[in-house]
Amino acid sequence: MFQFIICFIAGIGAGLGTGFAGMSAAAVISPMLITFLGLPAYEAVGIALASDVLASAVSAYTYGKNKNLDIRNGLVMMATVLLFTLVGSFIASLVPNTTMGSFSVFMTLLLGIKFIVKPVMTTKESMEAANSGKRILQSIISGIIVGFICGFVGAGGGMMMLLLLTSILGYELKTAVGTSVFIMTFTAFTGAVSHFAIGGMPDIWCLFFCVASTLLWARIAAKFANKASAATLNRATGIVLAVLGAAILAVNYLK
Repeated sequence: MFQFIICFIAGIGAGLGTGFAGMSAAAVISPMLITFLGLPAYEAVGIALASDVLASAVSAYTYGKNKNLDIRNGLVMMATVLLFTLVGSFIASLVPNTTMGSFSVFMTLLLGIKFIVKPVMTTKESMEAANSGKRILQSIISGIIVGFICGFVGAGGGMMMLLLLTSILGYELKTAVGTSVFIMTFTAFTGAVSHFAIGGMPDIWCLFFCVASTLLWARIAAKFANKASAATLNRATGIVLAVLGAAILAVNYLK
Protein backbone atom coordinates (compact mmCIF):
# COMPACT_ATOMS: atom_id res chain seq x y z
CA MET A 1 0.00 0.00 0.00
CA PHE A 2 2.85 2.40 0.87
CA GLN A 3 4.43 1.70 -2.53
CA PHE A 4 1.14 2.50 -4.27
CA ILE A 5 0.72 5.79 -2.36
CA ILE A 6 4.26 7.00 -3.18
CA CYS A 7 3.91 6.04 -6.85
CA PHE A 8 0.49 7.69 -7.08
CA ILE A 9 1.72 10.94 -5.53
CA ALA A 10 4.82 10.92 -7.74
CA GLY A 11 2.56 10.35 -10.76
CA ILE A 12 0.37 13.33 -9.81
CA GLY A 13 3.37 15.66 -9.80
CA ALA A 14 4.92 14.15 -12.92
CA GLY A 15 1.62 14.09 -14.84
CA LEU A 16 0.72 17.70 -14.01
CA GLY A 17 4.24 18.81 -14.91
CA THR A 18 4.11 16.96 -18.24
CA GLY A 19 0.58 18.02 -19.24
CA PHE A 20 0.97 21.66 -18.25
CA ALA A 21 4.60 22.39 -19.05
CA GLY A 22 6.22 19.51 -20.94
CA MET A 23 8.31 18.70 -17.87
CA SER A 24 10.13 15.37 -17.72
CA ALA A 25 8.63 12.90 -15.26
CA ALA A 26 12.18 11.93 -14.28
CA ALA A 27 12.56 15.20 -12.35
CA VAL A 28 9.68 14.22 -10.03
CA ILE A 29 9.47 10.43 -9.98
CA SER A 30 13.17 9.60 -9.60
CA PRO A 31 13.82 11.46 -6.31
CA MET A 32 10.51 10.20 -4.87
CA LEU A 33 11.29 6.54 -5.60
CA ILE A 34 14.89 6.84 -4.42
CA THR A 35 14.04 8.69 -1.18
CA PHE A 36 10.86 6.93 -0.04
CA LEU A 37 11.10 3.45 -1.59
CA GLY A 38 14.88 3.05 -1.57
CA LEU A 39 15.10 2.10 -5.25
CA PRO A 40 18.52 2.26 -6.95
CA ALA A 41 18.93 5.52 -8.88
CA TYR A 42 19.35 3.76 -12.24
CA GLU A 43 16.15 1.74 -11.77
CA ALA A 44 14.22 4.84 -10.60
CA VAL A 45 15.27 6.83 -13.67
CA GLY A 46 14.24 3.94 -15.94
CA ILE A 47 10.75 3.84 -14.36
CA ALA A 48 10.48 7.64 -14.66
CA LEU A 49 11.43 7.57 -18.34
CA ALA A 50 8.92 4.78 -19.01
CA SER A 51 6.24 6.87 -17.26
CA ASP A 52 7.24 9.77 -19.50
CA VAL A 53 6.55 7.88 -22.73
CA LEU A 54 2.76 7.39 -22.47
CA ALA A 55 2.21 10.63 -20.53
CA SER A 56 4.05 12.65 -23.18
CA ALA A 57 2.32 10.76 -26.00
CA VAL A 58 -1.20 11.37 -24.67
CA SER A 59 -0.32 15.01 -23.96
CA ALA A 60 1.09 15.46 -27.48
CA TYR A 61 -2.07 13.90 -28.94
CA THR A 62 -4.27 16.30 -26.95
CA TYR A 63 -2.21 19.34 -27.96
CA GLY A 64 -2.09 18.17 -31.58
CA LYS A 65 -5.86 17.64 -31.68
CA ASN A 66 -6.23 21.27 -30.60
CA LYS A 67 -3.73 22.41 -33.28
CA ASN A 68 -1.11 23.32 -30.70
CA LEU A 69 1.74 21.22 -32.07
CA ASP A 70 4.51 22.05 -34.59
CA ILE A 71 5.46 18.61 -35.93
CA ARG A 72 7.84 19.74 -38.69
CA ASN A 73 10.19 21.78 -36.50
CA GLY A 74 9.60 19.32 -33.67
CA LEU A 75 11.05 16.48 -35.77
CA VAL A 76 14.09 18.60 -36.67
CA MET A 77 14.74 19.44 -33.03
CA MET A 78 14.10 15.85 -31.91
CA ALA A 79 16.70 14.43 -34.32
CA THR A 80 19.27 16.98 -33.15
CA VAL A 81 18.46 16.40 -29.46
CA LEU A 82 18.90 12.62 -29.80
CA LEU A 83 22.21 13.00 -31.67
CA PHE A 84 23.76 15.52 -29.28
CA THR A 85 22.53 13.64 -26.21
CA LEU A 86 24.90 10.88 -27.33
CA VAL A 87 27.69 13.44 -27.89
CA GLY A 88 27.11 14.98 -24.46
CA SER A 89 27.04 11.56 -22.78
CA PHE A 90 30.30 10.56 -24.44
CA ILE A 91 32.08 13.77 -23.40
CA ALA A 92 30.68 13.49 -19.86
CA SER A 93 32.15 9.98 -19.59
CA LEU A 94 35.61 11.43 -20.26
CA VAL A 95 35.37 14.19 -17.65
CA PRO A 96 35.26 13.19 -13.95
CA ASN A 97 32.77 14.63 -11.43
CA THR A 98 30.56 16.53 -13.86
CA THR A 99 27.25 15.61 -12.31
CA MET A 100 24.87 18.50 -11.72
CA GLY A 101 21.86 16.71 -10.23
CA SER A 102 20.24 19.89 -8.90
CA PHE A 103 20.37 21.62 -12.29
CA SER A 104 16.90 20.63 -13.51
CA VAL A 105 15.36 21.15 -10.06
CA PHE A 106 16.53 24.75 -9.76
CA MET A 107 15.56 25.34 -13.38
CA THR A 108 12.05 24.03 -12.72
CA LEU A 109 11.62 26.38 -9.77
CA LEU A 110 13.04 29.44 -11.58
CA LEU A 111 11.07 28.77 -14.76
CA GLY A 112 7.88 28.49 -12.72
CA ILE A 113 8.54 31.87 -11.13
CA LYS A 114 9.32 33.29 -14.59
CA PHE A 115 5.93 32.22 -16.00
CA ILE A 116 4.15 33.85 -13.05
CA VAL A 117 6.14 37.11 -13.12
CA LYS A 118 6.67 37.42 -16.89
CA PRO A 119 4.10 35.28 -18.77
CA VAL A 120 4.51 34.23 -22.41
CA MET A 121 1.82 36.17 -24.28
CA THR A 122 2.97 35.49 -27.86
CA THR A 123 0.00 34.90 -30.18
CA LYS A 124 -0.24 32.04 -32.66
CA GLU A 125 -0.53 34.56 -35.50
CA SER A 126 2.76 36.27 -34.69
CA MET A 127 4.41 32.90 -34.14
CA GLU A 128 3.32 31.62 -37.57
CA ALA A 129 4.51 34.83 -39.26
CA ALA A 130 8.15 33.96 -38.49
CA ASN A 131 10.47 32.95 -41.36
CA SER A 132 10.32 29.14 -41.80
CA GLY A 133 13.99 28.80 -42.77
CA LYS A 134 15.07 30.77 -39.72
CA ARG A 135 12.77 28.65 -37.55
CA ILE A 136 14.38 25.40 -38.78
CA LEU A 137 17.88 26.79 -38.10
CA GLN A 138 16.78 27.85 -34.61
CA SER A 139 15.32 24.36 -34.05
CA ILE A 140 18.65 22.74 -34.96
CA ILE A 141 20.66 25.08 -32.69
CA SER A 142 18.18 24.60 -29.84
CA GLY A 143 18.31 20.82 -30.32
CA ILE A 144 22.11 20.90 -30.09
CA ILE A 145 21.95 22.88 -26.82
CA VAL A 146 19.22 20.71 -25.23
CA GLY A 147 20.77 17.43 -26.37
CA PHE A 148 24.26 18.29 -25.19
CA ILE A 149 23.02 19.45 -21.77
CA CYS A 150 20.83 16.34 -21.39
CA GLY A 151 23.74 14.06 -22.24
CA PHE A 152 26.39 15.94 -20.25
CA VAL A 153 24.35 16.82 -17.16
CA GLY A 154 21.80 14.00 -17.35
CA ALA A 155 18.74 16.20 -16.78
CA GLY A 156 16.86 19.30 -17.80
CA GLY A 157 15.55 18.33 -21.26
CA GLY A 158 11.88 19.20 -20.89
CA MET A 159 12.51 22.49 -19.12
CA MET A 160 15.28 23.50 -21.53
CA MET A 161 13.04 22.80 -24.51
CA LEU A 162 10.19 24.86 -23.07
CA LEU A 163 12.53 27.76 -22.30
CA LEU A 164 14.09 27.75 -25.77
CA LEU A 165 10.80 27.26 -27.61
CA THR A 166 9.20 30.24 -25.85
CA SER A 167 12.20 32.55 -25.51
CA ILE A 168 14.30 31.84 -28.61
CA LEU A 169 11.91 30.39 -31.20
CA GLY A 170 9.05 32.69 -30.15
CA TYR A 171 6.39 30.00 -29.69
CA GLU A 172 3.17 30.76 -27.90
CA LEU A 173 2.93 28.68 -24.72
CA LYS A 174 0.46 25.99 -25.81
CA THR A 175 2.37 25.19 -29.01
CA ALA A 176 5.65 25.22 -27.07
CA VAL A 177 4.34 22.66 -24.57
CA GLY A 178 2.71 20.55 -27.30
CA THR A 179 5.93 20.44 -29.34
CA SER A 180 8.00 19.74 -26.22
CA VAL A 181 5.91 16.70 -25.16
CA PHE A 182 5.92 15.44 -28.76
CA ILE A 183 9.74 15.41 -28.73
CA MET A 184 9.86 13.94 -25.24
CA THR A 185 7.72 10.96 -26.28
CA PHE A 186 10.58 9.73 -28.46
CA THR A 187 13.51 10.81 -26.28
CA ALA A 188 11.93 9.19 -23.20
CA PHE A 189 11.23 5.98 -25.14
CA THR A 190 14.87 5.82 -26.25
CA GLY A 191 16.07 6.44 -22.70
CA ALA A 192 13.68 3.89 -21.14
CA VAL A 193 14.60 1.13 -23.60
CA SER A 194 18.33 1.71 -23.06
CA HIS A 195 17.88 1.72 -19.25
CA PHE A 196 15.93 -1.55 -19.25
CA ALA A 197 18.31 -3.16 -21.77
CA ILE A 198 21.33 -2.32 -19.61
CA GLY A 199 19.88 -2.64 -16.11
CA GLY A 200 17.13 -5.21 -16.63
CA MET A 201 13.42 -4.86 -15.85
CA PRO A 202 12.52 -2.82 -12.75
CA ASP A 203 9.93 -3.59 -10.06
CA ILE A 204 6.84 -4.35 -12.18
CA TRP A 205 4.23 -3.03 -9.74
CA CYS A 206 6.18 0.15 -9.12
CA LEU A 207 6.50 0.63 -12.88
CA PHE A 208 2.78 0.00 -13.43
CA PHE A 209 1.61 2.35 -10.66
CA CYS A 210 3.90 5.18 -11.81
CA VAL A 211 2.98 4.83 -15.50
CA ALA A 212 -0.77 4.68 -14.76
CA SER A 213 -0.79 7.66 -12.36
CA THR A 214 1.42 9.83 -14.60
CA LEU A 215 -0.70 9.01 -17.65
CA LEU A 216 -3.97 9.86 -15.84
CA TRP A 217 -2.81 13.23 -14.51
CA ALA A 218 -1.01 14.21 -17.74
CA ARG A 219 -4.26 13.63 -19.64
CA ILE A 220 -6.23 15.77 -17.15
CA ALA A 221 -3.63 18.57 -17.22
CA ALA A 222 -3.34 18.58 -21.04
CA LYS A 223 -7.11 18.80 -21.50
CA PHE A 224 -7.33 21.70 -19.05
CA ALA A 225 -4.32 23.49 -20.59
CA ASN A 226 -5.75 23.41 -24.12
CA LYS A 227 -9.03 24.97 -22.97
CA ALA A 228 -7.45 27.65 -20.76
CA SER A 229 -6.67 31.24 -21.80
CA ALA A 230 -3.04 32.29 -22.25
CA ALA A 231 -3.04 34.21 -18.95
CA THR A 232 -4.58 31.31 -17.01
CA LEU A 233 -2.23 28.77 -18.58
CA ASN A 234 0.85 30.89 -17.76
CA ARG A 235 -0.29 31.23 -14.17
CA ALA A 236 -1.17 27.53 -13.81
CA THR A 237 2.09 26.43 -15.47
CA GLY A 238 4.10 28.76 -13.26
CA ILE A 239 2.43 27.55 -10.07
CA VAL A 240 2.81 23.86 -11.00
CA LEU A 241 6.51 24.28 -11.85
CA ALA A 242 7.31 26.43 -8.80
CA VAL A 243 5.55 24.02 -6.42
CA LEU A 244 7.16 20.96 -8.02
CA GLY A 245 10.59 22.59 -7.98
CA ALA A 246 10.28 23.46 -4.29
CA ALA A 247 8.88 20.00 -3.45
CA ILE A 248 11.69 18.19 -5.28
CA LEU A 249 14.30 20.33 -3.50
CA ALA A 250 12.67 19.32 -0.20
CA VAL A 251 12.66 15.63 -1.19
CA ASN A 252 16.32 15.82 -2.23
CA TYR A 253 17.11 17.40 1.12
CA LEU A 254 15.57 14.37 2.87
CA LYS A 255 17.87 11.92 1.08
